[in-house]
Amino acid sequence: MGSGKVGEPLNPKEMMKMKKPSRLGPKAPNPKSKFNNNKKKLNNIDKKKNKNDSSDKVGAKKPKPQAEPISPSQQLNFFLDQFQSANNLQLSSLESDSLTEACVLDLSQGLDQEVSTLGKQVKAAFGPSWKEVLCEGQLMEGKIDPGNPAVLIISASALRSLEFLRGLRPLTRECPAAKLFSKHMKVDDQVSILKNRVNIASGTPSRIKKLIDVEALGLSRLSIIVLDMHTDVKGYSLFTLPQVREEFWDLYKNYFHQRLLQGDTQICLFGRIPIGTDGKKKQNKQVSEQ
Repeated sequence: MGSGKVGEPLNPKEMMKMKKPSRLGPKAPNPKSKFNNNKKKLNNIDKKKNKNDSSDKVGAKKPKPQAEPISPSQQLNFFLDQFQSANNLQLSSLESDSLTEACVLDLSQGLDQEVSTLGKQVKAAFGPSWKEVLCEGQLMEGKIDPGNPAVLIISASALRSLEFLRGLRPLTRECPAAKLFSKHMKVDDQVSILKNRVNIASGTPSRIKKLIDVEALGLSRLSIIVLDMHTDVKGYSLFTLPQVREEFWDLYKNYFHQRLLQGDTQICLFGRIPIGTDGKKKQNKQVSEQ
């Protein structure tokens, strides 16, 4: 028999025995919660992957392709083809033999042909004497006459001329560059500027020729003629823009061609040149349409 009687209250020890034992061990994991945590981790991994691969998406910025180097002989052939085509003439064998690749300034292939790099290219062309030739501001009697630049940049527009001058500012602090274009510039003001030493000048064909005609702009020091090959939004350049093209070749025939033949001056085709079969076809098409 049990120690307690029917109807009698149980003592505390017996009550403890009758209590339901508590649950042992940790609470069982919730499968749904574990799934959510894994999902968050996967989402974070996908975000990082998408961020790293964003450059491969359509519309993402990609590095600008480098233009293939063009040899001086290729540049010379291109230039002479343009010259003969624009003027409907054929160079004599004597002229052809005199115009070698030495007439073309061979630019450093390690630098992009952007306005901002022209200063470095020009410095490299003059070698150790670049500072004396390009930066000094004092006239030297019998050696450096006023209004005679060492570098002349020819562009199709005043805006492009100004862009080049901004890129050359580090070289023109002591000796300001001459702006040789007609937009907002009077001939008389330019004549006054050319009474001083000028190392670098930039302008358009028509105004440059006019200043040479009035003997304000001299060519005795001219070593490099930079020809801007930039193409505008309509596809025109110095060699293809109507009227400007004619003005340029008129300037070249009268004042620069003989200097190239004598080896006194080099030309520099600065910018992308349409060399090759496709480029020649496109160029010939533009010429025929004018």
